[in-house]
Amino acid sequence: MSLDQFIGGNLVLLLFALFVVVSIFLGVRIVPQSEKFVIERFGRLHAVLGPGINLIVPFLDRVAHRISVLERQLPTNTQDAITSDNVLVQVDTSVFYRIIEPEKTVYRIRDVDGAIMTTVAGIVRSEIGQMELDQVQSNRSNLIAAVKAQLADQVDDWGIEVTRAEILDVNLDAATRAAMLQQLNAERARRAQVTEAEGRKRAVELQAEGELYAAQKQAEARRVQADAEAYATGVVAAAIAQNGLEAAQYQVALKQVEALSALGQGEGKQTIVLPADAVEAFGNAFKMLKGGK
Repeated sequence: MSLDQFIGGNLVLLLFALFVVVSIFLGVRIVPQSEKFVIERFGRLHAVLGPGINLIVPFLDRVAHRISVLERQLPTNTQDAITSDNVLVQVDTSVFYRIIEPEKTVYRIRDVDGAIMTTVAGIVRSEIGQMELDQVQSNRSNLIAAVKAQLADQVDDWGIEVTRAEILDVNLDAATRAAMLQQLNAERARRAQVTEAEGRKRAVELQAEGELYAAQKQAEARRVQADAEAYATGVVAAAIAQNGLEAAQYQVALKQVEALSALGQGEGKQTIVLPADAVEAFGNAFKMLKGGK
């Protein structure tokens, strides 16, 4: 074998080995867990490779697109909307999504992020246009649910899944904020006046209840006193009915003695001038007292 034949034979083997290595290199594709590969054959969609080791036909198939299947967050988007009561609001939205069918995302939409943002803006304007301002502020969760549901329906042909939609903020223009602040202050003043009036009313009610309670207690005391006096009168009347005139004279004499005793105990009252009939009555009283004992 000549040198030229040896060199030629080795060169063929070397080229064949190089071809095999290149074919293996081009035919084996290792796809990461977070991606999917879109394979084209002669410019047409051929297959979508999932995570792991995949084999393709070298020189015929090529990886046209490497698509991440991780969840994505769109930048915060601000759009104007007008409520049903003609209030201009600015709504900040954010959307989270992930690609689940890369072949649709690649061949059906050019700018998926821009398309989603435009769709969200239209949905938000439509939903807010059916609500009043107070409803927008208080029913934000319902608004978010409506946006997510409608967005999911409209982006289904793009091979994506909307995982979350958020209404980050609802801003008002300066004039509307000033009017709402004035209304809020007026409402606070009204509540303060109502609270003060209710306090005064309660104070009057408590005072009336106190006076009524005092009157009831006084009436009860007078009733008890009247009952006591009536009882004493009944006792005296019973004694008179039982003992006759002597019991009555005894009571009168006892009252006279008590009156004279009280008169003698006063300061500067040690000398008492009494008429003759009083002295006689005084004596009769002592006799009756003695007789009573």
